Amino acid sequence: MKAKPIRILIVDDDEDDFFIISEYINQIEDQKFEINWCNSYSEAGNKIFESIYDLYFVDYILGAKTGVELIHESIENNCEEPFILLTGNGNRLVDRKAMQSGAVDYLVKSELSAEKLERCIRYSLERASSIKALRKSESKFRNIFEKSKDTLFIANENLLFMEVNHASYKLLEYNIAELLSKTLYELLVNVVDRKAIKRQLADTGDVPDKEIEVKTKNGEKKYCILTLSKEKNTKGVYYIQGIIHDITALKKTEKEKLMIEKMDVASRLVRIMAHEVRNPLNNIMLSAEQLEHVIDGEESQICFDIIKRNSKRIEAIMAELLNPANAGQLSLEKRSLQAIIDESIDAAIDRIKLRNIDLQKDYIDEPAWVMADQEKLKIALLNIIINAVEAMQENEGKLTISITRKEQQYILLISDNGCGVSEENLPLLFEPYFTSKHKGMGIGLASTHNILNYHKAYISVESQVNKGTTFTVIFNKVKD
Repeated sequence: MKAKPIRILIVDDDEDDFFIISEYINQIEDQKFEINWCNSYSEAGNKIFESIYDLYFVDYILGAKTGVELIHESIENNCEEPFILLTGNGNRLVDRKAMQSGAVDYLVKSELSAEKLERCIRYSLERASSIKALRKSESKFRNIFEKSKDTLFIANENLLFMEVNHASYKLLEYNIAELLSKTLYELLVNVVDRKAIKRQLADTGDVPDKEIEVKTKNGEKKYCILTLSKEKNTKGVYYIQGIIHDITALKKTEKEKLMIEKMDVASRLVRIMAHEVRNPLNNIMLSAEQLEHVIDGEESQICFDIIKRNSKRIEAIMAELLNPANAGQLSLEKRSLQAIIDESIDAAIDRIKLRNIDLQKDYIDEPAWVMADQEKLKIALLNIIINAVEAMQENEGKLTISITRKEQQYILLISDNGCGVSEENLPLLFEPYFTSKHKGMGIGLASTHNILNYHKAYISVESQVNKGTTFTVIFNKVKD
């Protein structure tokens, strides 16, 4: 951020919110701020027109009008400083409107903290600085173009790459020569995104901050924010300039946090249910044992057997339900990933042979050393393998397990050619107690996700109905 004081205008009709936000901002270390406040739409418009501020925080509700309208109007009047929209409640529709209006970020007041505001201010100022530089001069553009950590590119109207910076290789894994023979459309995962981008460029000439998925040269999917604008050069020829900002790490963190929260809620619910069920169940079993000694007769014995058998079944079900909630403390040691996978395969080998599954392994030559609890990681991988085996047709199945290395990570792929998972069920695959199997309990993959999370390993899945499923597990390499 800037060495000189950063001038901030907070536009909010609630003075209490102004004081709270100001207090958080002033907690940020190593940076001075000059913070002013206005509480009306018209006053804010006049202050923004003066162009004396570096950054604007704008509340969503401003009397009869909204902060989105203020941002849109200010940008139309050539205001180049960044806007951050504030709202009382998280709302995807408001979020989308904020980005479409030109806001660089969107914050929920109840979730504010000094740390979050520091990151937001820093990101907003850096982003605004980059965009200004791109528009103002070719020399500044060239410097930012080459040194930016984001992928910056120039493309023709069909989005065929004409020029890309070096950061594109880190994101997409294609070298510059390879990218210059491709279009952006070829890298997009979703057909819907391709159509939407093409339509928006035709209608408005720009695509502001659109969330997309791209596929790298090695087939890895990455979440990104795409910004496109249609420009005209001195010869009157139109071209597209764009920025691709990688948010994969942020998305992974959000997903993992959400899954942990869901597992915690499910765990608490199951523990309560287990306590409430086990107490009367124990009374039933004890009473049945007492009556068995008092009441004679073959018919009575049959009834006692039914009571005991079903009571034990209920007890087993409760124990199984509690399993993913009790991952327990892991004992992490340096282990060979190949050895753990082989042990998992051995545990499932009878199922594989009985269904006549074609098993193929492709490991890297070097030992893939990871920090692991061998027994628990074996259970996690076994759950994936068993799911793959059960998804395939007898005598037609092909199970492929491979390990590759990418920088300081090992990538495990477990692929099958089974029935696949529908698109609507795919996001639910690791949810506790979700299952599409007739007799399944939805515990196996939830437990797998839980165990891998404790190992700081990342798991993702891709699937197509009637074509198969691929699980990708990424482990951190043990440091030498």
